Amino acid sequence: MSAGLNNAQLEAVNYVSGPCLVLAGAGSGKTRVITHKIGRLIEAGLEPKRIAAITFTNKAAAEMRERAKDLIGKAAKDVTVCTFHALGVRIMREDGHVLGLKPQFSIMDADDVTSILKDCGGTTDAVTARQWQWTISLWKNMGLNAEQAAAQAPDDNARVIARIMALYEERLTAYQSVDFDDLIGMPLKLLADYPEVRERWQAKMGHVLVDEYQDTNATQYEVLKHLVGERARFTAVGDDDQSIYGWRGATLDNLKRLPVDFPNLKVIKLEQNYRSTSAILRAANNVIQPNPKLFPKTLFSELGEGEPVRVIDAVNEEHEADRAIARIQSIRGGQINPSKHREFKDFAILYRANHMARPFEQALRRANIPYKVSGGQSFFDKAEIKDLCAWFRLWINNDDDPAFLRAITSPKRGIGHQTLGQLGTFATQYKLSLFEALFAGSLPSAVNARAVAGLHEFGRYINDLEHRARQTLGKEAALAFLLEWLQEIGYESHLYDGEDNEKVASARWTNVLEFCDWMAGRCGGEIEDATGTETTETKNLLEVAQTISLISTLSEREKDQNVVTLSTLHASKGLEWPHVVLVGVNEGLLPFKLGDDDTTEGASQEGILLRLQEERRLMYVGITRAQRSLAVSWTKRRKKGRETVAALPSRFIAEMRLDEKTTQEDPREKLKALRAEFAQRAAVSAAAAAQAKA
Repeated sequence: MSAGLNNAQLEAVNYVSGPCLVLAGAGSGKTRVITHKIGRLIEAGLEPKRIAAITFTNKAAAEMRERAKDLIGKAAKDVTVCTFHALGVRIMREDGHVLGLKPQFSIMDADDVTSILKDCGGTTDAVTARQWQWTISLWKNMGLNAEQAAAQAPDDNARVIARIMALYEERLTAYQSVDFDDLIGMPLKLLADYPEVRERWQAKMGHVLVDEYQDTNATQYEVLKHLVGERARFTAVGDDDQSIYGWRGATLDNLKRLPVDFPNLKVIKLEQNYRSTSAILRAANNVIQPNPKLFPKTLFSELGEGEPVRVIDAVNEEHEADRAIARIQSIRGGQINPSKHREFKDFAILYRANHMARPFEQALRRANIPYKVSGGQSFFDKAEIKDLCAWFRLWINNDDDPAFLRAITSPKRGIGHQTLGQLGTFATQYKLSLFEALFAGSLPSAVNARAVAGLHEFGRYINDLEHRARQTLGKEAALAFLLEWLQEIGYESHLYDGEDNEKVASARWTNVLEFCDWMAGRCGGEIEDATGTETTETKNLLEVAQTISLISTLSEREKDQNVVTLSTLHASKGLEWPHVVLVGVNEGLLPFKLGDDDTTEGASQEGILLRLQEERRLMYVGITRAQRSLAVSWTKRRKKGRETVAALPSRFIAEMRLDEKTTQEDPREKLKALRAEFAQRAAVSAAAAAQAKA
């Protein structure tokens, strides 16, 4: 099972007796180490069901599950491979009752949270509500509740947000609902404050493996500590040089704390890179070198020197886009690695921020080159899918007021806003959920008789759907049920009536049908469930509906398209391409503006230094996405509002320490030479054909 592993990887795989930190440099085979270690633990006698591998995205979990299955076989299906949040859901479904949470609690999405916060804070401004949401999320990730946040609030604005947070927490409790941050915070409370819960979960977890450990926040670290207990059977795999999520709570302190909290921690470095050429790695090592090191390491490659890293300067953003596309065309024409890596999917254009994509999209369109923008709208963020999910949420948890309001109005059922307002006032007065208020004996005193009849009809229909969904088992039955339900509520007509453009309405209805097929497939046991446990047994529709809130993308939609990828650097992490163009590498963009003359009012020099270090890690991540060739481009002038201002190359370009004599490149010259070469070949072919005829 250990064939093909290098010595450092073997050491990491075979160390199973205590806490282990694997410092896995970019492209050093960390997923391979994790899957092989799962196999080694099973060989050593640990039951597969007592092994948990925790990742940060559903996509990473699916990939790891697939690789574990290929390596280990049937035993892999009993291993828990899931995200931190999915594990949190499992803990809360089983033990949340200790905190007064019923097993069918709802998980609020970002739109629901914004709506509730607007109500709690008495504002109609979504931007303000999202700022509150961001602050509350950071507090929760730091392990603070509203009372604790208020106690340490530095100013009046923070105290106001803490008061709103208190109202928000009350509202979530009333709705029997949680938000995404609670999926970590509440499991921590269960594990930390309730010994019987903690002991049961520690007994379940024989060994915990954590991928992308450098991306954990303070709360996730505490969850891990309580899960592994004093036996400390865990493997943390990460890279301090790729920690780029400080802005959302990830902290390198978690790496510093490991050897303190676990004195017998074994540290193993993976420094051999299997992805990139030596030229690319040298640039990466040079860029990251100025950052302080918790655990110093230097990547090396045995893939050869490869193409030198190119630096491309451009006049402005449009010129930069043209040069990037010219480079792609010249490589596809065979000037670099002529035998392979010439499909569109072999290319990526990476940038610091989403707004930078536009000129590259325009240039790709002009060149008739297909592309995709990574990190676009999730399938589950589409309005039509959120409509259907609101109905599912209401079946599962009748107390979910945001789901109630969306379901009763999508499509409209003859129940107007005035009636819903009266129902809301009545429910608030008697401390009931909207659904409970429907059947309250005194409701007719607040709402007219006709409206009460309509509300009762809706309530009975929801109860009927919940009962039918619970009885609906398997793929065919689920699909038939879903299609019949959509017809009953007239959802297709609702979509067409709400769109001026018939093509748009048709596309939305196609999304709905695709979603129904996907739901039915899960009922048939065709796809892994959200907690990461592979399953072959059929499920009822209500069980499947409970997992929906955690799923961010349809697995069937992750098909490998032959297109150029446009992506932010953050979204590119964990991915790789043969050819990468890293664009907009200017001061003020990468690194992002640190302040005027590196000083910002209210920001300490230490804070600015920490931000610069994270920006440098972001540059390092961008460089190490490239396998065979890398070009770094900057512009001499950039748009700033309506003006165009002078711009400087990023300090990171100088830190790459490239030999400038060999790295300046003008792709237009390459393209000109390529066209001349094609013309010459055509002329030779024509001459040969003419000679053959003669």
